[in-house]
Amino acid sequence: MRQQKFFAPAVIVIAIAVLVAFDGFYTVGEQEQAVVTMFGSIIRTDTAGLYFKLPFIQRVHIVDMTTHGTGIGYSTDKRTGRSSANEEESVMITSDFNFVNIDFYLEYKVSDPVAYLYNSDNPAQILRNMLLSCIRGVVSDFPVDEVITTGKSQIQATVRERLTEMLAKSNIGLQCVNLTVQDAEPPTDKIIQAFKEVETARQARETMINSARKYQSEQLPLAEAKADQVIQKAEAVRTARIAEANGQAARFSRMYEEYRAYPLITKQRLFYEAIEEILPGAKVIITDGGTEKLMPLGKF
Repeated sequence: MRQQKFFAPAVIVIAIAVLVAFDGFYTVGEQEQAVVTMFGSIIRTDTAGLYFKLPFIQRVHIVDMTTHGTGIGYSTDKRTGRSSANEEESVMITSDFNFVNIDFYLEYKVSDPVAYLYNSDNPAQILRNMLLSCIRGVVSDFPVDEVITTGKSQIQATVRERLTEMLAKSNIGLQCVNLTVQDAEPPTDKIIQAFKEVETARQARETMINSARKYQSEQLPLAEAKADQVIQKAEAVRTARIAEANGQAARFSRMYEEYRAYPLITKQRLFYEAIEEILPGAKVIITDGGTEKLMPLGKF
């Protein structure tokens, strides 16, 4: 009975010791770093060595700190070692609207394991996209002859400088170790034909835009001249109407003054003037009602 009483605690102690040994200790290699977290919070970062953590409570994330390499514009089969072109990445347009097939080899490594683990979902893919953006921007500043011949070193240095700046701003925990231009040559005939079609469409677009601008430059002055004519005509009509209205108002005022002085004479004069204006070809005959006294006599 006493042996059984001591056996059960011993088994528990041994089990705990095994669990602690199995999940409590961990080793960090020479080219690695470890990020230790507990309940989602970062506790510490460990370099090479043997360390202890709280079993099942703290977690260890091992980060490879060695230098990695990747090709831009081509891919390499790990089994056979053969390389195949990736024209979607390698074909670039130059400053003189030609096309070139250019390949790069990038060497990079983790500079900040915490940022590498937690600041982005896929830092390696983000680095690749940044590099492609830098390459396209730099190659488009050079003519095709320089890209293929004398401009490789300058292109390489400029791309690396821009990539370093972008990595510093993005803070994804990676750094560029080295960047080299592998090769630069004209693209395949199929790619050249496709880009020629794109260039033809671009030129057609520019032609249409220039034609539209030419039509605009021709029609806009005509429209403005017509608008000025309409405005001037309207102003002339307005001035004439105002002058006419002012003249009629002055005439009415003078007529009213005459009417106040000589009402009957003014009425008769207005009547005769109205008849003359309405019936300019009519004869005005004044009579007292007797036919024999009609003056002057005329044919009826």
